[in-house]
Amino acid sequence: MNPVVRLTLVSIKALKWLWRQPSILLILMCLFYAGNAIAGKMAVGHITPYQITFGRWVAAGIVLFLIYFRQIRSAWPVLRPHWFYIVLMAGLGLVSFNILFYNAAYRTSAINIGILQGSIPIFTLIGALVFIHATKVTWQQSLGLLIGLVGVVTVATHGALSAVMDIKFNLGDLMMIVACAVFAGFAISLKNRPAVTPVIFFAVMCIPASILPAPFAIYEIAFGAAEFPTTTGWLILLYIVLFPSLLGQVFFFRSLDLIGPARANMFLNLIPIFAALLAIGLLSEIFRWYHAIALVLVFSGLWLSRERTLETASRAPDKV
Repeated sequence: MNPVVRLTLVSIKALKWLWRQPSILLILMCLFYAGNAIAGKMAVGHITPYQITFGRWVAAGIVLFLIYFRQIRSAWPVLRPHWFYIVLMAGLGLVSFNILFYNAAYRTSAINIGILQGSIPIFTLIGALVFIHATKVTWQQSLGLLIGLVGVVTVATHGALSAVMDIKFNLGDLMMIVACAVFAGFAISLKNRPAVTPVIFFAVMCIPASILPAPFAIYEIAFGAAEFPTTTGWLILLYIVLFPSLLGQVFFFRSLDLIGPARANMFLNLIPIFAALLAIGLLSEIFRWYHAIALVLVFSGLWLSRERTLETASRAPDKV
């Protein structure tokens, strides 16, 4: 047999095997998402947050429309009455979160970004308590929320908790905390998603997500507020499009089909760990004592509140 043909057949067989392995797919997804924090940090001086956000969703939208055009056209009668909701969700979860995320990378470490990103489930549960009155928590889950928030504050103050009294926070950490709150609102609002599959809803959201940041990205270049992306900037954008935006999403959706949202969401706790390891290995960032304490606090908070997380996830529609 021709070596090229043999290699092709082996590759196809390996991909088919991988497509049936939810644990591996989810670990890869977490690695891609953790790499997004590293990419955001490496983007400084090469491509701006508005350019990343604009380019990310334009490219992802084009690819998804090419793949799912028939399904999108079939689902359009269901989606069309919800156009304002789609625009709002895109602006919240895809545009605002990303602009805050990549701006935070200019001002804080990738380790901090990863740890704070891992606290999104805690912010989501807090939001559910505030805005969904039917949500109930036990004393254990309340304790988990408190411990998790202490972990967030530990990162934001770099371990100097006295900074809370002096209101001294790193701007990048504050921006990331706001980004987590924004994404939590997005996640909670997904329960009102139109009755279409997650990947189709995600693909359609890419349309307004491409349009909303465009004026800012164009303004930056037209009026000299920013340069055109460098070669490194384009490579960073390519990584963000291919891995967190496309493969990461596809792997997550596939895992939802295989093991359901409750078990799949538990793997998201790996993102802060991978982000810290990548930041140390690729960016030579220093893992300080308060990072270790914050990780323990955030993970402890997530573990204590896990029953509510699992219960909510098992009832909720698949997350985008």
